[in-house]
Amino acid sequence: MFKTIKNAIKTPEVRKKLFYTLILIIIFRLGCYITVPGVDIIELNTAMSSSNGISGLIDLISGGAFSRFSVFAMSITPYITASIVIQLLGMVIPSLEKLTKEGGEEGRKKINKYTKMLTIVLSLVESIGIYLSYSSSGIFVNPGLLTGALVVIGLVAGTSILMWLGEQITAKGIGNGISIIIFIGIISGLPSLVPTVWNLIVTENGFSTTGLLLGLGLIIGAIILVAGVVFVQQAERKVPVQYSKKVVGRKMVGAQNTHIPLKLAMAGVMPIIFASSFMTFPAIIIQIFVKDIATQTGFLAGLYKFSIATSSSQVGIGYSIANAIVYLLLIMAFTYFYTYATFNPAEVSNNIKKNGGFIPGIRSGKPTTDYLSSIISKLTLFGGFFLAVIAILPMLLRFTSLNVAFGGTSILIVVGVALETVQQLESQLVMRHYKGFLE
Repeated sequence: MFKTIKNAIKTPEVRKKLFYTLILIIIFRLGCYITVPGVDIIELNTAMSSSNGISGLIDLISGGAFSRFSVFAMSITPYITASIVIQLLGMVIPSLEKLTKEGGEEGRKKINKYTKMLTIVLSLVESIGIYLSYSSSGIFVNPGLLTGALVVIGLVAGTSILMWLGEQITAKGIGNGISIIIFIGIISGLPSLVPTVWNLIVTENGFSTTGLLLGLGLIIGAIILVAGVVFVQQAERKVPVQYSKKVVGRKMVGAQNTHIPLKLAMAGVMPIIFASSFMTFPAIIIQIFVKDIATQTGFLAGLYKFSIATSSSQVGIGYSIANAIVYLLLIMAFTYFYTYATFNPAEVSNNIKKNGGFIPGIRSGKPTTDYLSSIISKLTLFGGFFLAVIAILPMLLRFTSLNVAFGGTSILIVVGVALETVQQLESQLVMRHYKGFLE
């Protein structure tokens, strides 16, 4: 990886993309410290020091922007939710499905336009919910219609800017812009883990041997977890494909042996991001209509506690177990959905057949489609279950003396985005190498 980065810095075009990405990341981090108008900083620190649940998860993804009530407080979560909704609607609305599958570049532009429009609507709803939730906490100066409008406009504008930054990174920088923003937001909280581990070792009563062992266990566990994630993210099943001799123009092209690389975790970290956004969205909506929901009882209060159980240990073990089960099922479902959305066995089978190829021992046509579908189904089952277990297990730490916010979901996202970005960086270097060679 370090060699790849070194070669990238030496390549002028790739270096420009890296610097461009770095500048946009700096803009994102600076925006995390710009508080929206009408906020009392002193009251804000008091209110946020006692916040938990959904606020903690949003704050983790936004890189601390939520606890500062900055213009980037909502992070990029409305865009992620909008993407989920549009992709799900594409499965049930024929016109959207046609745009997705047959629209080509023009279709992708229209889908992107619809996603942006829905993002603005969702960010508007979420920002109103955030304002109403904290309007009684005293963090706003002269709360009222004007202050509310300023806060809502500031939050919606911040999400719009992040959406634009993500697009610019994807188009002119390195990596997927949305993933990079989430990645930077999460790793910005890494320094806060140092005092957590240090406080385990050095307590008020002095040096703690038990705390030292716990700290070492945390570090070793994190290393093993990262190694496991890297292994699963990089693992692939190679399906052999043979192509017979054929005439291309006036030349006879000889038989070729190649393979189709099928990743064990083909969907990457997107199922985790989708499932997290899906789980926390009900709590955001409930906060709009019910004040002080955390202290109430009833169906809506139960739904709210269930929704925030992913990131809060103060809702009871029953809610956490139910949340973990649904969270696991959602991750599995989104893994299957995203995998089959990016890899169509029937389309791959037809392409192999058109080019005179076949999988050894498998007939062309439907048998090849069924064979590929069977492999994809098994790989997705294992990959999705692995992602779900890694995301859920660290949640159990909240019921111990170890309160570590940087859990399995964060590690999955960070490692997945890092690997994806390095791979894109390597492909950029290979492309520049061949370009220079041909010139």
